[in-house]
Amino acid sequence: MSAHVAKVPTLFAIFGALFALTILTYFVALQDFGWLNTPIALGIAVLKASLVVWFFMGVRWNTPLTKVVVVAGLFWLLIMFGLTMSDYLTRSWIGVPGR
Repeated sequence: MSAHVAKVPTLFAIFGALFALTILTYFVALQDFGWLNTPIALGIAVLKASLVVWFFMGVRWNTPLTKVVVVAGLFWLLIMFGLTMSDYLTRSWIGVPGR
């Protein structure tokens, strides 16, 4: 078996996209979008992470089993975030004795 080697122009294009998204993140941070600041920043971060995983880590050219493992890992991460947020958001429901 031989591994797929990405072409240099593709890697430079992804690098340029990551650089542009980093600059976009900076300019978005300077603006006040109210409650949308965090979702916009997280959306850009997810896009950058997806580019890194898809191209630089080679998931695009890998086997279907690898793609299933990546999706399962992301699903597990969402479960962990959901459980963490359910704990964090419901802490005020029960009063703390002595407060």
